[in-house]
Amino acid sequence: MAYTYNKPSSKKTRRQLRNDLTPAEALLWKNIQRQQLDGRRFRRQYSIGSYIVDFYCVEERLVIELDGSVHDNIGSQLYDDERTSFLESLDIKVIRFENSEIFKSLDFVIEAIKQEFKQA
Repeated sequence: MAYTYNKPSSKKTRRQLRNDLTPAEALLWKNIQRQQLDGRRFRRQYSIGSYIVDFYCVEERLVIELDGSVHDNIGSQLYDDERTSFLESLDIKVIRFENSEIFKSLDFVIEAIKQEFKQA
């Protein structure tokens, strides 16, 4: 599939999402940007297929999704399940955290992300 990653048609949306990070996304980004997490490079608001993920590490084929209250309804949960299935079909691992976990247990979240890294 051409342009599976960062489709030109989603560039404007990706840019808007990067400029309007939620407080939880901004806090996590501050802790994973610039290869400060074991040298891994993360991209924020990155498109894969027709979906835009919160954070993506190409090297690890790892997506990090942060979920707020908007994800509590059945429609959002079905959409999230569909997106996760699509990403997993591309051999991409998806891990999810609640926004509240970022604020209450950031160290735990960072360690959980590191645990997903393949050992070199």
